Amino acid sequence: MYNSFYPHYDLAGRIQHTKLDTGLSTGMPPARMSRVEAAGTPDFKQVMSGLVENFNAELNEPDNLLKDAMSGNGNVDIHDVMTAMAKSEISVNVATQMVGKVIQAYDRIMQIQV
Repeated sequence: MYNSFYPHYDLAGRIQHTKLDTGLSTGMPPARMSRVEAAGTPDFKQVMSGLVENFNAELNEPDNLLKDAMSGNGNVDIHDVMTAMAKSEISVNVATQMVGKVIQAYDRIMQIQV
């Protein structure tokens, strides 16, 4: 009576295997043993400069949308401006937190005695 109520799933068959598996069950070689970084991997300076450029663009976006809305552009709504302002506020909060964490990490590194 109650057995028909509970669904029966083949959980072992539904497990998705990834590249990070050991390769024992799938015959696939493990990715952790043979991982090599590509030569085109960006360095820390490139990553940080890209983040700063994106941050600057997100800070300028609400101003540009507000100018378009005030000039009567039909494609821009006040809701778009408010959404862009909320996104830029979140970006500022995240950037502030990241700067604080970097400073904390630097302080910890400087406290290491050699």
